[in-house]
Amino acid sequence: MFEGFETARIDVGEASVFVRFGGDGPPVVLLHGHPRTSATWHRVAPLLVRAGHTVVCPDLRGYGRSRGPRFTDDHVGYSKRAVAGDVVAVMRRLGHRRFALVGHDRGGSVALRLALDHPGAVSRVAFVDCLPLTEHLSRITPEFATQWWHWFFFAQPGTPERVITADPDSWYQGDPESMGRENHDEWRRATRDPDVVRAMLEDYRAGLTVDRRHEEADRAAGARVTCPALVLWSLRDDLEDLYADPVAIWDRWADDVRGHGIDSGHHVAEEAPEALASALTGFLRPDPGGRRTAP
Repeated sequence: MFEGFETARIDVGEASVFVRFGGDGPPVVLLHGHPRTSATWHRVAPLLVRAGHTVVCPDLRGYGRSRGPRFTDDHVGYSKRAVAGDVVAVMRRLGHRRFALVGHDRGGSVALRLALDHPGAVSRVAFVDCLPLTEHLSRITPEFATQWWHWFFFAQPGTPERVITADPDSWYQGDPESMGRENHDEWRRATRDPDVVRAMLEDYRAGLTVDRRHEEADRAAGARVTCPALVLWSLRDDLEDLYADPVAIWDRWADDVRGHGIDSGHHVAEEAPEALASALTGFLRPDPGGRRTAP
């Protein structure tokens, strides 16, 4: 995986972030979702490098080989604000003060927080298979509660750790053929680590508490994503089934937003890498005048 990429472990204060980076050109950061690691991008990242980008793929705080602070009852150490700060610090350490951003699933929540908290750092942002957390919570239906029940199970104190770590291979299921053997093996090592499992649960606990409060404050203050935004979703997942038009929801949060579905299941970077990379390169492609244009 990631031929020609370098790896590093970067100390950003209270966290240590494992990161892959390679290529040359305008930088773009790829943020994975739950329960994956940065290896999920192994089929997409080379395509973006080939299109002329520097590509940076970190493990989110606590996921994969990244490590965060001790766990606390307020979950602040694993908030999207904290993780967004990690990404800014990593990019500055790599020499990039402004960059494009792609977030899938939980990585999309980090991308939203980063774009709102650090607007000067983000040139463009793509949200993949995600909505703002509060948009989900304000639209809870029996269908959402049935399909997304894990949000509320993960938020329980103590119980999910015991359930998951008793047999992580049964809880987290993945196919090495569809994922790619090296990606699968890296992911499997992570999901067998009790500290990683706890950190991933803290991500969800923060989502229903401190992250929710941050988003509610954003809405009250009228905060919006000011850079161009692209919304992509997997047509064989449930986002469109639950919400009809994800772009219409993101329009409440972003000044300039467009988007479309991709024929894929939820883990689109593994299942439809060419289609995803094509959508991203079109969104990020510079025009002859130096501006960036969307397809």
